[in-house]
Amino acid sequence: MAVNLSSAAPTPSTALLTDHYELTMLAAALSDGTGERSCVFETFTRRLPDGRRYGVVGGTQRVLDAIAEFRFGAAEIHHLRDTRVVDEATLSWLADYRFQGDVDGYPEGELYFPGSPVLTVRGTFADAVVLETLVLSILNHDSAIVSAGARMASAANGRPIIEMGSRRTHERAAVASARAAYLAGFATTSNLESGRTFAIPTAGTCAHAFTLLHDSERAAFEAQVAALGPDTTLLVDTYDITHGIETAIEVAGTGLGAIRIDSGDVGVLARQAREQLDKLGAIQTRIVVSGDLDEYAIAALRAEPVDAYGVGTSLVTGSGAPTAGMVYKLVEVDGRPVAKRSSHKESRGGRKLALRRHKPTGTALEEVVYLADAPAPERGEHDRELQIPLMRKGQPVSGLPNLEESRQRVRQGLVSLPWEGLKLSAGEPAIPTVYPHQEQA
Repeated sequence: MAVNLSSAAPTPSTALLTDHYELTMLAAALSDGTGERSCVFETFTRRLPDGRRYGVVGGTQRVLDAIAEFRFGAAEIHHLRDTRVVDEATLSWLADYRFQGDVDGYPEGELYFPGSPVLTVRGTFADAVVLETLVLSILNHDSAIVSAGARMASAANGRPIIEMGSRRTHERAAVASARAAYLAGFATTSNLESGRTFAIPTAGTCAHAFTLLHDSERAAFEAQVAALGPDTTLLVDTYDITHGIETAIEVAGTGLGAIRIDSGDVGVLARQAREQLDKLGAIQTRIVVSGDLDEYAIAALRAEPVDAYGVGTSLVTGSGAPTAGMVYKLVEVDGRPVAKRSSHKESRGGRKLALRRHKPTGTALEEVVYLADAPAPERGEHDRELQIPLMRKGQPVSGLPNLEESRQRVRQGLVSLPWEGLKLSAGEPAIPTVYPHQEQA
């Protein structure tokens, strides 16, 4: 049967990717008239995950896309009516909902620290409150992944990393994780949907199953080289690595693209493999290692003859920090600062802006977070304002950084950190966050 590709599928709604209480709050606020009060919500993190010196903003563009798709169509309204989540008046309001407010924030790929106003949403309470869960689910996931990925890319010190974590997470999270990894500086991904959706380079060859399928390792290698060419990567550790390397070069010749080692003490095995490959004349054949690698393992392999890394589980789980811990808090109502006073969940009232101070050499010194309606701190020649306009009156701002530009921002941000801030050991944030003329509520 022929498939009709000319008719595009309708854009899926993101409206129900939210929590029940967002809509019950909305219903109550619409009922008593407070839903139309002018409000400011801020997204920030109170602290970085244990052992982290910095965070990297990820998912900004996905948030903007999701807000544009936050529409309550007939199917969504029908479900809410059937389940009696809210009353008819609220359903009528939701049927016409289009976000009409403004969004500002740190551009994707920017570093952030405790208290950084990563995203600011301005609008009526009704307009903005319903976006909380959507915003946080994207920013918390993507920022966690890109932050872990940036640590790995930094540890790799210029050597390419392949993202291969699709089999270790939710199928949709895998797509977002691959994008976040690429943003962090990974070279390629194994995830084809991310390649299609975000134009990320994809890579991959064969697994152990392909070798086991054949009657011999030689037969498997011959089949792979015949299909993919001698520049392919042969997986040589299904049986005996030394024999696998010898067979690989016999089959593909000294022009073999690469071998991959996926088990054992990969540092020791990489040294032995390099020596064997060189003796066989395959001096240009690269060595790729994989198998439960994280930033610490990559850093430990820096002195070994490894040409590329494959990273899966640790990347898609945030390498031990699967969420960035961001919150979405109301900080201003009708121009009046408001703040939460709960123990250990304090917030600072008022809409805030931020700038980052730098030495003349470009090294970051501190994050200055200040009230938007207060006099701005004196700005030095090398200081930089951090928030940019993202949406105006519900519409994305034109000319926002693309994915490649955001990748460059990550690299520039890491270069700007003090050396101490790049360490993988536990410690204080790479730079302090200061609040001039502000009292914590």
